[in-house]
Amino acid sequence: MKKISLMGASGSIGVQTLNVLRAHRDSFTLVAFSVGKNIDQARKIIEEFSPSLVSVQNREDAEVLAGEYIGKIQVLSGKEGLIETAVHPEAELLVNAVLGSVGLEPTLEAIKAKKTIAIANKETLVTAGHLVMQQAAEHGVTILPVDSEHSAIFQALQGEQHKNIERLVITASGGSFRDLTRSELENVTVKDALNHPNWSMGAKITIDSASMMNKGLEVIEAKWLFDLPYDKIDVLLHRESIIHSMVEFHDSSVIAQLGTPDMRVPIQYALSYPDRFVHKSDHRLKLEEIGKLHFSEMDFNRFRCIDFAYQAGRTGGTMTTVLNAANEAAVALFLEEKISFLDIENVIEKAMTVHDPIQNPDLDSIIGTDQETRSKILADFKG
Repeated sequence: MKKISLMGASGSIGVQTLNVLRAHRDSFTLVAFSVGKNIDQARKIIEEFSPSLVSVQNREDAEVLAGEYIGKIQVLSGKEGLIETAVHPEAELLVNAVLGSVGLEPTLEAIKAKKTIAIANKETLVTAGHLVMQQAAEHGVTILPVDSEHSAIFQALQGEQHKNIERLVITASGGSFRDLTRSELENVTVKDALNHPNWSMGAKITIDSASMMNKGLEVIEAKWLFDLPYDKIDVLLHRESIIHSMVEFHDSSVIAQLGTPDMRVPIQYALSYPDRFVHKSDHRLKLEEIGKLHFSEMDFNRFRCIDFAYQAGRTGGTMTTVLNAANEAAVALFLEEKISFLDIENVIEKAMTVHDPIQNPDLDSIIGTDQETRSKILADFKG
């Protein structure tokens, strides 16, 4: 029985992780979890899985839950609660499914506690990939990718030697606006952006997919997860989201991982690794029904955010922290309908242009840069 702690249980990945745990109760048990402000969801998880610890965002909500479950479960809040969720003494594996850079410090603490990490939180590696991978190596901790693209690469590399990799090819659906021109993007709405053609995801990730920042963040993640330079990481538009990513080797062979768009599959693989568990689904891949798969080259002028990600990655240091913080702030402003969709790009570009990057930053420098970037952007749009 593998004991699991889960950060971000009420989000899209968290909910699907609970679905996997539910489907394999004889193999997994939930010992700790966190949610943000969704206290009703927290109650349901407590009743169903009987964990020993829950963390919520606000202290007031924690006090309410603690009063309802006196003597039954430990209730914490804030950053302390996230860290205690991540390092829970019973947990063997931490699923980091929170949104944003809030997942960084708990992940570093979990590595120190020698927990296996199943990582779905892009921002942790984007903002501090050098720290995460360095500490994982020092503590002998395995980092397992949960994103479908990185899981695909991870699966394709099983049994292979790193020295034989020619390049990684990360596939991208193109998001909600893949068929629109730049001029047609000027008046798109939040509702338009949240209508993803293939995947069911949370609001922030869906907006990132529409801007292609999601794919840019994945490129930076791949650099750290698979220890390759950016020149060996490519992005390919693939409308159907059937090939989740590919690895080309220097003998010209290409290994791809295919499947229907179902996040439960890579989540389950991360939890069951190195084994594979049965996945019950009515939507298994049938290529004879799909008939054709389509691919096209990435247009960096059309999708400027992915270009920003490559620029930030190649610059290194705190520039990726600025990229991520500016994107999070800009997406929040767009969701609040305070800026237009294309203004997301403008906010990010401005933040990167004025930033003087710190190379090999420590954790305090990363946190400080993150907070400073967000504060400047909020000040620009205050009122």
